[in-house]
Amino acid sequence: MTEFRIEKDSLGEVKVPADALYGAQTQRAIDNFNISDVKLPFAFVRAVALIKYCAAETNAALGVLPKNKAEAIMQAALEVFEGRWQAQFPVDVFQTGSGTSTNMNVNEVLATLASRHGNIDIHPNDDVNLGQSSNDVIPTAIQLSAARRITRKLLPALEHLIAVIETKASELDSVVKTGRTHLMDAMPLTLGQELRTWSNQVELAVERLEALLPQLRALPQGGTAIGTGINCHPDFAEQFSKRMSAFTEQPFTAAKNLFSGIAGQDIAVATAGSLSSLATVMMKISNDLRWMNSGPLSGLGEITLPTLQPGSSIMPGKVNPVVPEAVCMASAQVLGNQTTINIAGQSGNFQLNVMLPLIAYNLLQSIELMTTSAYALADQCISPLTVNTDKLAEDLARNPILVTALNPVIGYNAAAAIAKKAYQQQRSVIDVAAEETDLSRAELEQLLNPSNLTQSQG
Repeated sequence: MTEFRIEKDSLGEVKVPADALYGAQTQRAIDNFNISDVKLPFAFVRAVALIKYCAAETNAALGVLPKNKAEAIMQAALEVFEGRWQAQFPVDVFQTGSGTSTNMNVNEVLATLASRHGNIDIHPNDDVNLGQSSNDVIPTAIQLSAARRITRKLLPALEHLIAVIETKASELDSVVKTGRTHLMDAMPLTLGQELRTWSNQVELAVERLEALLPQLRALPQGGTAIGTGINCHPDFAEQFSKRMSAFTEQPFTAAKNLFSGIAGQDIAVATAGSLSSLATVMMKISNDLRWMNSGPLSGLGEITLPTLQPGSSIMPGKVNPVVPEAVCMASAQVLGNQTTINIAGQSGNFQLNVMLPLIAYNLLQSIELMTTSAYALADQCISPLTVNTDKLAEDLARNPILVTALNPVIGYNAAAAIAKKAYQQQRSVIDVAAEETDLSRAELEQLLNPSNLTQSQG
């Protein structure tokens, strides 16, 4: 049987599990928000704990918090930041829109731990939350956690994906294949050219994400309730951002306008947009891989992806492109998350957005999904894929679109007639062209050489 203790807050008494580190306000949130079993990612809780660490350090330096209290709070915050006590943060994502329940959850846990460490009485509001409000802590935690996850996790994953694609492209620079537009045969290109299309798309996605980082790093901490900074030392915002920069080794700054950082979530919406753009790139690469791998007999069959698991519960021997399918689903989730964040971003009424926990959850999930998807595509698909060169050569030889190279010599209409005849008779273009034109075989071989056609003719 669960044992309880009685905790008190401004509304009265609350029964709290005896071994819980949190107090009355967290318990009220547990009781009130029985909406789902979805919790905020621990990366977000770590960001809040880091804010408390830097806030205590700043308040002590400014002389508004006793040094012994600050040190005890910092020790407790560091324990949470390093991954301890994760079970002590049970509040549902679907809670009060300011995220006050999560802020107080962290405040209460840190107050309990700090009181034990310092053998002094630490109050969750008066000490841990000193010079702060949920209204500036939670928006700051959104930006802080997103900036850290993007720089420490997502960007390295994307750089790895780019490197793997480039390495594979270099191996396949001499392999010529049929290009496709509208899923139909088109002019030839090399596999190296095709893969470098992917890597460039990822590179541009990286550039878009990096361009957003300065805005993510401009923190509204210090604005407290609405941006005026009430109950906060006037030098807090600037000194806090300096301490956050020193701890994280990232160039965080105080937001130029603390009001807008609290009232709006425009940078979260913009970041979700860039993540959504990245998701479309991931889906494009995944679908190209699926098509190229299709078959093995009646599809394109240009490449073979690794065999990872049986593909059917009823069809023996069937193997499916499971990793590209998984990445497509992850990408779809990110696209859906953008819609959610867009709607949530519109819920800033006057001085506060009231869908902050939802924004935090979806933004961090999108970053995580794109990170793991990048490694999956790189290491489980692109690096180990093999090329079916005989199939590529066979398809290329029968590609009637090669006749495009004859346009400047014999004209579009004559070339179209050759293509039509070659397709109808299932013959090579060069054989039909030899019959239908006055060009020598040597001239035709030069004009229709697929390798030559992959290079600029200008």
